[in-house]
Amino acid sequence: MLDVVYRLLVGLVGLTVIVIGIVLLPAPGPGWAVIFLGLGILATEFESARKVLLYTRRKYQAWIAWLGRQRASVRLAVSTAVLLLVATCGWLFGAFAVVGGWIGIDWAVLESPLGGVL
Repeated sequence: MLDVVYRLLVGLVGLTVIVIGIVLLPAPGPGWAVIFLGLGILATEFESARKVLLYTRRKYQAWIAWLGRQRASVRLAVSTAVLLLVATCGWLFGAFAVVGGWIGIDWAVLESPLGGVL
């Protein structure tokens, strides 16, 4: 019975961490790292989670290897796209308006069109 309760708790904690990671995905921050942490927690007790984690790790390593084989211009374009995505998410969530308020900049362009979540 104790083993079942332990597995249930591990499953609950792992799923909670994954949900937090999913919530963090559009925000500038470690969304994917938190999701992988949740998968790692689940993988300690569940074989299917371990398989998903191993599959995801292989795909990530393949992506990094592919990116490493590309010309500098391709790597720069990918880095720029990621930076623009993070900046856009930060703007949509109102992070620029919050930081602008801290330093006394109250520009309308910093305001999120979504009303700001932060």
